[in-house]
Amino acid sequence: MGVIRSELSTARAFKENSLPIERINPLAHPAWSPFVAQHPAASIFHTAGWLQALRRTYQYEPAALAIVRPDHSISAALVYCRVDSWLTGRRLVSLPFCDHCDPLVSDEQQFAELSARLIEMGHQSKCKYVELRPSNEQIVAPRGFQQSEQFSLHRVDLRPGASAIFKTFHRDSIQRKIRKAEREGLTIQKGRDADLMREFYGLMLHTRRRHGLPPQPIEWFSNLAESLGEALLVRVAYKDGKAIAGILTLEHQATLTYKYGASDERFHNLGGMPFLFWDAIQDATGRGFEQMDMGRSELDNTGLSTFKERWGATATSLTYWKSPAPRLRSHPSRYMRLVHYACSHSPNAWLRVLGTLVYRHAA
Repeated sequence: MGVIRSELSTARAFKENSLPIERINPLAHPAWSPFVAQHPAASIFHTAGWLQALRRTYQYEPAALAIVRPDHSISAALVYCRVDSWLTGRRLVSLPFCDHCDPLVSDEQQFAELSARLIEMGHQSKCKYVELRPSNEQIVAPRGFQQSEQFSLHRVDLRPGASAIFKTFHRDSIQRKIRKAEREGLTIQKGRDADLMREFYGLMLHTRRRHGLPPQPIEWFSNLAESLGEALLVRVAYKDGKAIAGILTLEHQATLTYKYGASDERFHNLGGMPFLFWDAIQDATGRGFEQMDMGRSELDNTGLSTFKERWGATATSLTYWKSPAPRLRSHPSRYMRLVHYACSHSPNAWLRVLGTLVYRHAA
């Protein structure tokens, strides 16, 4: 509470020189999509398509605190969703189910005032906390926020071109597996139609069970495909007509984002996943993309980080901030161990129901 009162005092001190901040609906404001399209810090997660999928699937209402010019164009914004859950509490998150979401600002004053206003709104709405997920390491935490979680964010520089990039891949783990997939005659289907999405989702169910985790609801993927259109692409690798691996990628500006992947571990020796990543990289470099965002990794998940680094990816620090200060994490509870056990042993129908129930509360 002390942090919130301090931040409210700071916000009041800005009043004489405060910026014209408005709360807008990014799905309805005509200037939102043009603003996101041109802002250098914008990602696929800022787009109306991603926000629309969040609303359709989880009933989150997206909003943004924006600095609006007299001509109704937007000069800066902080986008967020309010999550209301009887299980995990009410909070403001920027943004649910994305690895990162940078403030779309051009100077420190804009960020300071927008974040102060967001804290004030969280306090007025009796939120458990306000959370920001910036990827820019140069951004300093605004007043009232403290570090809550830290990850690694891996990106591959695509500017050298496919041939040069291939030489940076780990020889045994990546290069040889790609060649193995080619020798095995693996094929790839690409698209976003319902049939291909069902193939991909079947692999997702298999993978999430293997990891002891509930799957995202099938509606999330179908809503993403409908809302994002050509900015989303699913790739599925087949061996003799059987789906063995799949990835889902997103496109915005010069960045290709790897968001979801799944595979059948019985066919890992065929190199399906490396084959799919290599196909995505070749396509992206041929179309002038500059980087591939491979997403966040838990700091203690050395296996995932090593896999990404073997693609020549560079890691940066990804820090989430919360206000008020977060409580220290406890060890996994007996309840979570039961969830892992249930997910590992449940049939597909139960897994799908569990995912639908859980993810609405998990943002």
